[in-house]
Amino acid sequence: MMSKYSIPNSRMKNITMCGGIREILSRANELESQGRSIIHMEIGRPDFDSPVCAKEAARIALDSGDVHYTEIAGTYELRKAIAQKYSKDNGLFVDENTNVIVTAGSIEAIMISLISLLEPGDEVIVPSPFFPAYADQILLAGLGLKTVPCSMDNSFCLKIEDLESAITARTKLLIINTPNNPSGAVLPRDDLIKIASLSVKNDFWVLSDECYEKFLYEGEHISIASLPGMKERTITVSSSSKTWSMTGWRVGWGIFPDKLFPYANKVHQNFSTCANSFAQAGVADALTNGDSDVVKMIAEYKLRRDLAMEWVKKITSLECSMPRGAFYLFPSIEKIGMNGFDFCSLLLEEAGVAAVPGEVFYAPGFFRIAYCRGLDEINEGMSRIADLLNRL
Repeated sequence: MMSKYSIPNSRMKNITMCGGIREILSRANELESQGRSIIHMEIGRPDFDSPVCAKEAARIALDSGDVHYTEIAGTYELRKAIAQKYSKDNGLFVDENTNVIVTAGSIEAIMISLISLLEPGDEVIVPSPFFPAYADQILLAGLGLKTVPCSMDNSFCLKIEDLESAITARTKLLIINTPNNPSGAVLPRDDLIKIASLSVKNDFWVLSDECYEKFLYEGEHISIASLPGMKERTITVSSSSKTWSMTGWRVGWGIFPDKLFPYANKVHQNFSTCANSFAQAGVADALTNGDSDVVKMIAEYKLRRDLAMEWVKKITSLECSMPRGAFYLFPSIEKIGMNGFDFCSLLLEEAGVAAVPGEVFYAPGFFRIAYCRGLDEINEGMSRIADLLNRL
């Protein structure tokens, strides 16, 4: 008998189910379990410990019985700390009661934004390369994805004329990520002003993913929501994961305009009810007292970036623009004549270095190196890449 159900359903049929970052990690772990030496440069995960103050605050919360539901939007203490952070660092007035929703990582904040703001069939513009979860979430929400390729010649920054050409009557949202994963590009103030002008002129919203804002080595970070006319048409998303090295705590947040806040909070309620209670206590303390940990970590990551780039400059078959932020290199493999999947498979199997094909980020002809490793491991990993390319 024919089933009346179609598996995969319409929301899932265009989702890529293999070949992504986690699959690469699984294969790398499998090789490692067989005794192979693997340098992990695939996962964008800070290798520092979480701040001591955050762990202590979470411990105190647990010991005091803080193990129950919080308010749906998050604890007042964390929402207040987030609001103060944006006032101090981003020049953005945020009301902790009508703008801030604490989520299970920034990934939930993005999904509730799409669900609460857009209609099925609406179009979302995303400059590529980009974090692959954006595409999955757009498709899962029944939306249309339009990519706007950014070139290495322009340091992977979005060209305003390319964005303007991509806008249609269906365009309802632009997602920007600055500093960018995977390219490390940082959008300058002048470009953000032009993007803001296009947003107002063409009446589309902006979702600004600012998870890497503290990982900035040159230039300045500007929150587009702080620009004139943008606060009421921008959703700002961020997380404790990268800045405070708290990936496993799964606490992120979204800053929503007043008119969208109650609807986004209702979607959040039905996704996760609330974020982890004692983890919220730790994150609130990290935002308030963890700045010294962040400063030390960013200084170390700048050393790592510079070391990895020195290696790339010596490898004639690679080309790479200097990343100004985040913790990734995104070199071109055009000279090698292989696609990213084949190259990264060869790199893992033959050289024991795990990296991610550019195709995962909607940018074929490149691959991503995460320099979330100590200097010795970066030297070893880059040396193995150079040796493999010399053999090729």
